[in-house]
Amino acid sequence: MLADLGPVLTGDRDLHGTAMAALQVIMASVRAKAAAIFRFQERPPLLASLASWGFSPFPQTAIFPLLPRHIHALTKTVGAQALSAERYDAFLSSTGNFSGVWFRCLVPLQVRGKLVGALMLGESEDGRDYSPKLLRELSDFAPYIALALHNHLLMQTVEERTKENLLLIASTHSVWDEALEAIAAAIDVKHADQRGHSLRVGRYAAGIADALGLSASETAEIRAAAYLHDIGKVSLDKRLFSKNGALDPTEAMEMNDHTVIGHQIVSTVQFPWQGVPEVVRWHHERADGSGYPDQLRGDDVTLPVKIAAVADTLDAMLSDRPYRTKMSLGEAATQISRLTPKKFDPIVVQALLVELRRDAAVLASPARPWLRSKEMPRKAFLDSSVPCTISPTDIDLLASELNRRINHRQSFSMAQAAGNFSIVQG
Repeated sequence: MLADLGPVLTGDRDLHGTAMAALQVIMASVRAKAAAIFRFQERPPLLASLASWGFSPFPQTAIFPLLPRHIHALTKTVGAQALSAERYDAFLSSTGNFSGVWFRCLVPLQVRGKLVGALMLGESEDGRDYSPKLLRELSDFAPYIALALHNHLLMQTVEERTKENLLLIASTHSVWDEALEAIAAAIDVKHADQRGHSLRVGRYAAGIADALGLSASETAEIRAAAYLHDIGKVSLDKRLFSKNGALDPTEAMEMNDHTVIGHQIVSTVQFPWQGVPEVVRWHHERADGSGYPDQLRGDDVTLPVKIAAVADTLDAMLSDRPYRTKMSLGEAATQISRLTPKKFDPIVVQALLVELRRDAAVLASPARPWLRSKEMPRKAFLDSSVPCTISPTDIDLLASELNRRINHRQSFSMAQAAGNFSIVQG
């Protein structure tokens, strides 16, 4: 039973799907004609069904309001309990929308002594009472079901509260930047190496947008989307961020899912801008289709997505990770430039080089004491924690090499097209 139940409880189904699949395994193992799984809700205190099978009729959501004595009994009772028409009142109230007399076995589901739900079985296939041996077996795998239910509910709570916070922010336009900055900071608290990442990506994305000549409203949209690009990571296990080596395939899949989870979260919020969800979902897509989650190519994604992808990559390269040390600015700029246009949009990377050159030029220029106070110097593109260790000349060389590579690719594409046309004509 445990061998069959393990893949069900650790699969990628939603809460209802997991509960329903678990029921199928349990019913087949104990030969029950009917069963149901309930979750415990504290306010108001009640048990509400997540999945059921075999009971006819059964409400879409069966509810049992609980008195303090019911909660006490469900919390303190350990293991599966045989029920009778006279005994069910010790655990369930009679004021619900389904009668407890149909249950022949109740298994409280607890995690660390806290009630999270209950498993209820109806009659067995042969009509007999469940044996003491079978009750012990049910008691043995109850903690696995309880832990899986607890984890699903915890994940659901995190996502719901994140949505609530975003909805609250959406109703208060006057504090957009401050509120989104606060959420961006909260996204990255799971590991020291991640702290400040979302804020810096927002800063770099806005700088690139400015270099591209986008309007103030377009830049604000890109900055907001970049602040939230990793919001799906709020539901990931902290261990993924502290692993010293490469993630195994299962862990990598779990990490990659942050794009889809984040998209689900932000899609429920009515932002003043339409492009936030697509940036959250697609900021790991790459021009050659090697990204995730949808393996999109080139112009399948919008300009804000392309900008966020470059900004995210830049900060990741400039930051320490448990499995590698950070690159210097020169190394990061060179690496991004060499990956363009195969991975990144060349126009966006050219805009990044423009911003980096402006920072480098300020450092290379002598002080200008005659600068009047009303002529404030340009705000630096790079975060103050990142030293600008690249010269304007080096950046010019990168830009020149990038232009040569782009022009060569365009010439090759045109020649290839002309050759195909000649073959067709011939």
